[in-house]
Amino acid sequence: MLPYRIAYRTLISLTDPEWAHLAAMRLIAAFGRSPLAPLVARTVGYRGGEKVTGLLARPLPGRVGLAAGQDKKADAVLGLDALGFAFVEVGTVTPEPQPGNDKPRLWRHREPTALRNRMGFNNDGADAVAARLAELRSTARGKKAIVGVNIGKNKWVSAADAPADYRTCARKLAEYADYLVINVSSPNTPGLRDLQAVDSLRDIARATRKGAAEAGVRAVPVLVKIAPDLADEDIEAVARMVAEERLDGVVAVNTTIAHDFGEGGLSGAPVRERALEVVSRLRSVLGRDYLIIGVGGVFGVGDAENMVRAGADLVEILTGFVCEGPLLPGMLNRALARPVR
Repeated sequence: MLPYRIAYRTLISLTDPEWAHLAAMRLIAAFGRSPLAPLVARTVGYRGGEKVTGLLARPLPGRVGLAAGQDKKADAVLGLDALGFAFVEVGTVTPEPQPGNDKPRLWRHREPTALRNRMGFNNDGADAVAARLAELRSTARGKKAIVGVNIGKNKWVSAADAPADYRTCARKLAEYADYLVINVSSPNTPGLRDLQAVDSLRDIARATRKGAAEAGVRAVPVLVKIAPDLADEDIEAVARMVAEERLDGVVAVNTTIAHDFGEGGLSGAPVRERALEVVSRLRSVLGRDYLIIGVGGVFGVGDAENMVRAGADLVEILTGFVCEGPLLPGMLNRALARPVR
């Protein structure tokens, strides 16, 4: 990973962050469609170990996946799978397409190692993403891929009407998803984080479950993604709501607004300690019967192992992948194939 790290600091970090992101995703998408991808999957992306069972409906090839926000269009799943991700969470997807916030809206920070974004749920909409996922699932490799879909509401939709947006996304996307994630924790859609209040979140959770059921397929696990900036008592309230509404778990955490860099949410090293605290608190409330996906500040094996020790069943990365390079997911999955003590 050293050559990539050098390239990142001396070359990639000098480019426009959003341009670099789009270029990388186009490259990974093209790689995934090529005959080279299966060969790389057996070498660089090899995960090894026994399948992880009992967490989702299908066995997982490992414990480390890609967090939402990287593959917004759901067009690079095969390439990301070949690079060693055990699962890929695409999105955030809203019912209707939306362009997101004005540029610039993505920044890199060297100290501490972090990314900051105010993207604003830029995406092609549920119909377009559903069509891409249907095409993916029509292939042998695509059927094997473990895919989560992160869903949200359109920017112009009021809080009162938000449950309908989540229901629509769930209905259109559940057929192709191994799990759905309710995103009410992005700081870049006005008023969205207010929906983390238990009364609002309960309505959204019920609407999402109803939409998934309306898809007419197998039962699809539904999780909720929360912010690191919630107070401890609010985290515990969300956990109790998850249990009461029989959701399947929690993704912890999203980006933080507790920084002085400017607009947007910060990911990476600055959220690492809080992510561990939130995961641990969730586990203490939920016990072992619920899925917890830990995300935030995972840049190496030690970070991933600490997330598992805190109580995470699975781990997601994004900023670590950007900063450390394409060998990281395979390395982490090989490491977590061994028991974490």
